[in-house]
Amino acid sequence: MDQKVGAIPFDVKGEDIAVLFVTSVRRGRWILPKCDLQVRESHKKGCLRGAFEEAGVKGSILDQIPMTNVITKSDGVATKNIAVTYYPLFVQEQFDEWPENNKRQRHWALLEGADKVTDREDFLRVITQFASLKPLILKHAKQKRVRPQ
Repeated sequence: MDQKVGAIPFDVKGEDIAVLFVTSVRRGRWILPKCDLQVRESHKKGCLRGAFEEAGVKGSILDQIPMTNVITKSDGVATKNIAVTYYPLFVQEQFDEWPENNKRQRHWALLEGADKVTDREDFLRVITQFASLKPLILKHAKQKRVRPQ
């Protein structure tokens, strides 16, 4: 089974959390950014790189609360399972130009409506797990906003 790292890019306003989705390159489905780790690359660095390359965002990783889920990926011939360890990424910068902006679209959705953006069961599991951690996510985001890294 392959392994990747991914980001759950989010922003907070008051008690509301919004999540950033990107489209997949092949099918245009709404997904969360992810990537393969490069040789000797840490999960944190890979997550930050993948989020910038695919979604054009930078921010602070909440590395204390990783979430590993199995997603399915089709290459047109076969479907395979991939373990992806997602890290919440508190977005602090969003760029108009980024490495894959000509390949992907992005869309912010309130956490409560995120299940209407993606129809993929594997991504819904990630969002459900993330939503269950809302009090912890809000607490960490407020601390990060006060003390930027």
